Parts: sequence; structure tokens; C-alpha cells
Amino acid sequence: MSGFPFTKILVANRGEIACRVIRAVHKLGLTSVAVFHAVDANARHVNEADEAVELTGDTPVAAHLDARQLIAAAKATGAGAIHPGYGFLPENADFAHAVEDAGLIFIGPDAKTISLMGDKVSSRNFAKEHGIPVAPSVLPTEDLGAFARHVEEIGFPVLIKASAGGGGKGMSIVREPGELLKAVQIAASEAERYFGDGRIYAEVYIDRPRHIEVQVLGDGKGNVIHLHERECSIQRRFQKVIEEAPSSQLTDKKAAEICDAAVRLAVAAKYRNAGTVEFILGEDGQFFFLEMNTRLQVEHPVTEEITGIDLVEAQIRLAAGEGLPCRQEDLSKSGHAIECRICAEDADNNFLPATGRIAYLNIPSAPWLRFEHGLVQGQSVTADFDPMLAKLVIHGATREQAIERTLQALGNLSLLGVTTNVDYLVRLIKNPAFQAGEIHTGFIDEHANQLGPTPMDPSEEDHILVAAALGFREFRQMVFDVPDLHASIGYWRN
Repeated sequence: MSGFPFTKILVANRGEIACRVIRAVHKLGLTSVAVFHAVDANARHVNEADEAVELTGDTPVAAHLDARQLIAAAKATGAGAIHPGYGFLPENADFAHAVEDAGLIFIGPDAKTISLMGDKVSSRNFAKEHGIPVAPSVLPTEDLGAFARHVEEIGFPVLIKASAGGGGKGMSIVREPGELLKAVQIAASEAERYFGDGRIYAEVYIDRPRHIEVQVLGDGKGNVIHLHERECSIQRRFQKVIEEAPSSQLTDKKAAEICDAAVRLAVAAKYRNAGTVEFILGEDGQFFFLEMNTRLQVEHPVTEEITGIDLVEAQIRLAAGEGLPCRQEDLSKSGHAIECRICAEDADNNFLPATGRIAYLNIPSAPWLRFEHGLVQGQSVTADFDPMLAKLVIHGATREQAIERTLQALGNLSLLGVTTNVDYLVRLIKNPAFQAGEIHTGFIDEHANQLGPTPMDPSEEDHILVAAALGFREFRQMVFDVPDLHASIGYWRN
């Protein structure tokens, strides 16, 4: 694309997000470079990219997180920029710094901003300094005894969190003083294992909170817009399951207050590129800053659906030095969007991760449906990567219509060969409390007894299996395609 400081982008990720970024790269008329470990040699993102470079490592994950190899791959292919997708790399300040030091453009915030916002303690202090509400908390200290005493002073329940954490790792709820020391030790150990930083902190835990986040875009010069809020309250063990935009229960006034707080924080940080400011909203209407994710979120498509803004395209343009895609006053929202995370897991067996081979994949099609994925039929699903396989994204004129369409799409989605959470998602969405918008971060635990599997009539199960079998092209050919020689005989067989 003329005027851009780069013509080729290396996508430092895999799976559905790599496919999503590659699509935006091609939309802009640019060239894409994929990376892959040997286990992904025939993956969809590899086939959709213009070029691909193999990474090596002790494990597939280690290969994908190897900054040295990624930068070398970009230079070898002539890529002038690197898009890290989501995950740990986009919030790794050292990686962003290394990319810039190599003379490449990092499609995301600068390393300094990532360091500021990536550390939960420094970001909380920064938010507090700029008038953003922050929940009472106890900051980390090497003296666990003193830490425990200060926690008791702010009162229980508290949430123990990793200072350098994200994605729910190193987090636990402590409701009684006797549980504190063990929880602190476990959280510190997890934080060290996942992030190489064992520091933890505690904050007052708000019962039955809603998790509200605001998508922001900044140009790095103090100009920031928000793209409205998302509702991410349906979670299991701090991992999001279903996301919506906008929130179904916020008043316009409360939504405006939260979005304004997000913009003020991003302006103060002179934020560049896409980011998400996350808040906890109590039943009393009070909201508190939770964290800022300096990257594209898994749930970004619901914001795209209600605003019409292509967030990945906006990221690339901002990294290229272009301005914001629009002014705040020109940005409107339309309808309601819901995203369901399709995961390889057995929801009826304590969400045990599942493995297998995708024997059959049939994706429903509709103008109001997006299925973000990196899947191909015959692909092996292993324990090497995160269990999320795809995202079903639905848009409707209203929340009610979006719910109806989501159920229709889930019912028409066929993914055989590996156990998924599709049936569980259907039960979640059919739950009367969900449909009424009476949701909070403890929703899944609170309604666990209602979300279990419904016993199936054996005859109904037979009908479903027959219907599924008839959906296989290979099965139909085997059963119904008769060789010409035998067909000429007629109906008689010996």
C-alpha cells in the first residue's frame, strides 16, 4: 500500500488470530508472512499467508515465543513490521523493544507503555494518580507475614493476583484468614512459573461483580477514542467464555462514565495503537480499574460488529503513522453482538482439555455470522496449545435477536472428532438468568446445577448419530455411490 513504511508484515502467532491478522494485511494490499512449528506445517494460517517460516524449539509454544527466531524470520523475508496477535508476546516489553532495536515496526504500543501497563501494580498506581477509581489493595512485599497483616486490615474476601500476570494465571479468591498464607504461596509460585515474576498483590474482592471492558484506540500523541464497552462477565476460573457488546444492563450514563475513565487513562499514558481498559462493576454501581491490556483482545470482534471499525486494520494504520480511524463524535454503535469461545474441552467432565483429530467441520453461513478459526479437516488437536479452537461471533439488531441467532448457529455447527464445549454454550445461553442479562463473574458457579447435561433419549441419540454420519461426504459416497458395473445390474445384489 503506497505511503506505508512497510509492505510486508510478519504475523508472530498461529491459529485463528493469525488468520484474522492475515486477512487484514491482505485487505490493505500488503504481504503476509506466517510462522509455524512443525506440528502446524499444514495449518490454515500457513496456507493463507503469502510466505511462511518454520520455527524450531523444545516445544511448539517455546518456538512461537522465541523473539530471536521471530525477528530473524522477519528480516530474512523482508518484513518491515511484526504483528504479535494476542497472547503473551504483545504484552512483552522486551520483545517490543527488541523488534524496534532491529529496525522493525512493532504493531502495538511502545515498550515503555507496555511496561507501565503490563505490571498490575504500576498500572494501578498510574490509574490512581489520574483519578481513576481503584479498589483498596495491598501491594507486594517480601515479608509475607506483613503482607498477610495488611490484607486482614482491608478485610475479606480478597483477590490475590500476580503483579505481572494476565489471563487469570496466579489468581485466587480468599474468603477467610486461615486460607490466606497457602493462597499467597500458590499464587506467587504460579506467577513465577508463568511470568518469571513472583510478585503478587491483593485487592478487595467484590462479590457478584460484572466485568466491563472498554476498547480504546490511541495515536500516541494524546488523542484517544473509545469504541464503547464490552461485557465479559461469563467466566470460568477467570477465563472468559462468552462476551457481548454492548453491556446489556448498563445505563447510558454509567456506560459513559466507564468509557470516559478508560479514555482519560489512555490519554494520560499517551497510548498508541489498540488497547483495552478493564473494570469491575459492583452491584451498587461502583466501578474500579482492574487492568489495561496493551494488545488486541480475543473478544475484539464483538466491538467490530457494533461499530463497523476493523480493529486490526486500525492497528496496522496506527503503527504506520496514520491517525485514528474516526472522531469520537462520528462513532456510532449498531445492534448487539455475542461471541462464544469454542474450546476443545469436556465441559461435562470438569472441563478437561480434549485432544483428537477434526474428522468433519461444517460451519453455518449467514450475513450476521462470523466464525473466526484456523481449522482444517483432518487437523490434529493436541495439548501443545491453548484449547480455544475458534470463535463464533453473532450480530443482531437487539440482544434478543443476537441470542436467538447464536443458538441457531451453535445448533448448525458441526465439529466432529474432538470433544468441544458447544453443547455447554447452548445450555449457558438458554439459561433464563443469562437471557435476562442477570450475569456476573460467578454466574457459572452459581448456576452449575442448571448447566449440566440433559439426559438424552437413546432413540434420539441414534437419530443424531445417523444425521451426523450422513453429513460426511465420504460416508455418503461409500453408502450411496454405486460403481457403474453394479449399477447396470439394477436393484438386485448377490
